[in-house]
Amino acid sequence: MNETLREKEELARIESEALRKAREDISHLKRKVDQHAELMGEKDRTAQVRSRICHPILLSHTSVQVLHDEISTLQLELGQIEERNQNLTRDNAKLLQRWLDAKQTEINRMNEANDFYEDMRTRHEASANSREAQEAAAGPGDHTDAQASSGNGSVNGEEVAAGTKDGTRFQQEKSVNLTPNG
Repeated sequence: MNETLREKEELARIESEALRKAREDISHLKRKVDQHAELMGEKDRTAQVRSRICHPILLSHTSVQVLHDEISTLQLELGQIEERNQNLTRDNAKLLQRWLDAKQTEINRMNEANDFYEDMRTRHEASANSREAQEAAAGPGDHTDAQASSGNGSVNGEEVAAGTKDGTRFQQEKSVNLTPNG
């Protein structure tokens, strides 16, 4: 009896598996039928449109007017979109040019700053080289500190002649050294 029961259970399992497969096949075939129906419906609609286009006599006056209205509306929208596109293209070009001009100005300022820096560095190096040359030429016992400027434009105690204007003395104008920032 146990063996018969096992055989019956095995047959039931096989039949349930076959039933499951049959149900899957049915659902798969239903999907195919639905897709086919949808495809056929699309083909029917396309055929109807083609027949209307190929046979304009079959179209009613109202249908023709509706189509003309739709075409006019779409052409108007297309014109507006093209105009907007042209405006955006012009705006984009202007913005790009402004950005490029700003970057070029920034580059020019950086180049000027670099040139100024290089000029100052060159002057500093020349000044340092000049001092080293003077110290080397002066010899070991000489001190160049005694030849320092007094701060009023005189070197080694020499006086700078003050100019006169209408009989009164005035100080000589000194040139103003401006930094790159003014």
